[in-house]
Amino acid sequence: MAVGDVALLNDTFRDAHAHAYVQDERRPLLAPDSERGVVKRRHSTATPLPKGQLATLCALRLADPIAFTQIFPYVNEMMENFGVATNPSQTGFYSGLVESVFAFSQLISIYQWANVSDRIGRRPVVLIGTIGIAFTTILFGFSRTLATVLFSRALAGLFSGNVAVMHSVLGELTDSTNQAIAYPLYGLCWPLGVIVGPLIGGTFSNAAQKYPELFGNALFETFPYLLPCLVVASFIAISVVVGFFCLSETLPPKARPSLPRDYSISYGLSEHNDHLLSPEPTPNAGSLWSLPILRAVCISGFALSFVGTAFDVVFVLFCYSPIATGGLSFSVSQIGYALAVAGISSAALQLLFMPILLRHFNCSRLYKFCMSIWPLTFVLLPILNGIAKLGYDEDHNFMDSDTAVAVWIGIGIVLALSRIACLAFSLNLILVKEHAPGPSSLGTANGLSQFAQCLARAIAPAFVSSLFATSVDYKICGGHFWMVLMLFISVFSCLHALTVPEDTGIVDISKGFESI
Repeated sequence: MAVGDVALLNDTFRDAHAHAYVQDERRPLLAPDSERGVVKRRHSTATPLPKGQLATLCALRLADPIAFTQIFPYVNEMMENFGVATNPSQTGFYSGLVESVFAFSQLISIYQWANVSDRIGRRPVVLIGTIGIAFTTILFGFSRTLATVLFSRALAGLFSGNVAVMHSVLGELTDSTNQAIAYPLYGLCWPLGVIVGPLIGGTFSNAAQKYPELFGNALFETFPYLLPCLVVASFIAISVVVGFFCLSETLPPKARPSLPRDYSISYGLSEHNDHLLSPEPTPNAGSLWSLPILRAVCISGFALSFVGTAFDVVFVLFCYSPIATGGLSFSVSQIGYALAVAGISSAALQLLFMPILLRHFNCSRLYKFCMSIWPLTFVLLPILNGIAKLGYDEDHNFMDSDTAVAVWIGIGIVLALSRIACLAFSLNLILVKEHAPGPSSLGTANGLSQFAQCLARAIAPAFVSSLFATSVDYKICGGHFWMVLMLFISVFSCLHALTVPEDTGIVDISKGFESI
């Protein structure tokens, strides 16, 4: 047999093997090269980023974190003003309940949104959900009872279920040569929201008292938390208008030809798999869950979301609680500033360091490193309370300046560590995309992953706030039993992250830096 005939036979076998592999949507695309019969391709040039589309998507993505976090500075005060909480332990319980209702509603809607987007397209789902967030934010500002607060937050959670669809849009706008740039930029949305949201909430709450010359009227006296909600809703409305005119459809069967469609890069497939551009049956959640690697990523995402949400909730409770009971006695404005510090730290890490880390380190190993930081963040919080007690005058409710400086330095360190740990959220997104079976299953895979994370967000606030209250009320472990239990949970989460396989089959994502 001639050499050319042998080469032709090998090519035919390889193409047939690759085709057979892709036909089964239940199998991960990143199986060993020997099984796929294809050679991993490394591209010397990066696919140009669709900058306009990415900027529009980021503007829409900002709606969720800003609306979600703007209540953090004043939610504890709100519970007291409404008369539903008469002591710090009750305050923590009801504020945690408000946050859990949001996450639970998001939990029950997220997979439905993702599934719908796989059928009708990403764009309408993204826009409808964002409009709903604006409406429910205004409704929250007009709340005067716990029932209306819970109702508005539940509605907000239902509309925020479109977050998995936004992740799918990002995955369809990018490929493995430019995602090292795109994912950190997209990851900036949450930390920016964490900066802007609490600043809006802390600055514009109680507007009638803070700015009587501008807002000293009956409306803002009756609804002291309406102004921050109006500010947030206005921003969201602008982003919806921009999205309506600028966001294109990215679902493969419906997308415009001008959008990048090199699935051989995005999903690690051979260039011979052109049939991916045609519509395929969407795999259900059960078939995707049967993939061991995707299941490991989703379960680890649940653990990450539980620990990360628990830290955010307990940090606010810790700052708001009196120093004598184990907290820092911070005001609403001080809590807003502290959360803004966290957001700035996270934004700097996403923008300056994450692209470099993705360029030089394996994604799975980075993920495991970030998870290993969570135990330390919980351990350091009681130490801050100990520092505060050293310079605190209980009679005059005063902390001397040197102690205050030391406390704020400590807060900066703790929050910086927590934001490093939060890089795991962006890394989890990349892992889900890379291990999704194919383009027709990306929305469902993201929905499954976000379902797991939202389940954790639904459980964590009520759990950790009740744990914090119980620890303080019964002075278990000096009022710091919450730290002991969260330390144990975060260590367990770190250990489980080790089950996420190494992504050795992923195309080198650092190539995006060679032409950008």
